[in-house]
Amino acid sequence: MLGPLVVDVAGVALTPEECRRLRHPLVGQVLLFTRNFESPSQLAELAREIRALRDPPLRICVDHEGGRVQRFRDGFSAIPPMSRLGDLWDRDVLVACRTAISIGTVIGTELRSHGVDLTFAPVLDLAWGRSTVMGDRALHADPRVVSMLAARLMHGLALAGMANCGKHFPGHGWAEADSHHEVPVDPRPLKTILKDDAAPYRWLGVSLASVMPAHVVYPKVDALPAGFSRRWIGEILRGDLGFAGAVFSDDLSMAGAGVAGDLGARARAALDAGCDFILVCNDPEGADRLLAELRWQAGSAFAQRLSRIAPLGSFAQRVAHDDPMVRAALNDLDQINRT
Repeated sequence: MLGPLVVDVAGVALTPEECRRLRHPLVGQVLLFTRNFESPSQLAELAREIRALRDPPLRICVDHEGGRVQRFRDGFSAIPPMSRLGDLWDRDVLVACRTAISIGTVIGTELRSHGVDLTFAPVLDLAWGRSTVMGDRALHADPRVVSMLAARLMHGLALAGMANCGKHFPGHGWAEADSHHEVPVDPRPLKTILKDDAAPYRWLGVSLASVMPAHVVYPKVDALPAGFSRRWIGEILRGDLGFAGAVFSDDLSMAGAGVAGDLGARARAALDAGCDFILVCNDPEGADRLLAELRWQAGSAFAQRLSRIAPLGSFAQRVAHDDPMVRAALNDLDQINRT
């Protein structure tokens, strides 16, 4: 059984210390960053190194949404900011839907053909025009449009055999602060948040394989950020909205997570709140301390939720651009990149 921790590595190849860390039974997934990418062939070799360490192999994930959040560029297709899809929707709904499917197909196929199992996408936050960290990462201001376009992005990912992760529940679009550096606060009442920001999570239903809560405090609902809140994850997300997939914490090393205490306290709070997987990145010493002290046992639903985010089929030997489906998707991507 793979464990609940999602950790990172420092460079373009594994060090002996990282190999030791990744073999720990509490580790289950590895999150890659731009610093881990030198070329497509190097990325594929790094993925092979990571997979060879464990049986079953560790999962490999990345933030590869498009726009300014695209970790791999040289040799990968340029994915536009998601706001471009929203702009296209306002001009031609059906072309926007087709293009969203194609973008999801390109993202999923290019990542999977280089050994990456999951991208943390799509972003479901609303484009309120308030949050600088969201900005053009958001698809649209209308939750109905966000839901429709996200569903098609997820369809494209699924065509490549890749699961999805909607973020940042219940919504990071209204809070202005950047949770990488401080604790954002959204003072609106629950009724408003559920009607607008959280609506895509209800409408997308079982098509959502996983969700990442926000490091945002919604004080009229809970004093804790959503990722540490049993009310948000257990009562609202899983209970009221009927979500049955996996829950990833956002990175516990971010400043927005600091309200829960030190790294060990953050990890326990996230797991106790209902997160299945916890991200600990850019802090290898902290990750080692956590691996030494954390006591965790898989619950009855853990294996099922792990299976929800598993890749389908084998893309290991596939050259993405040689596939007719992918070539057609690339043509649609080229159209939106040229407009």
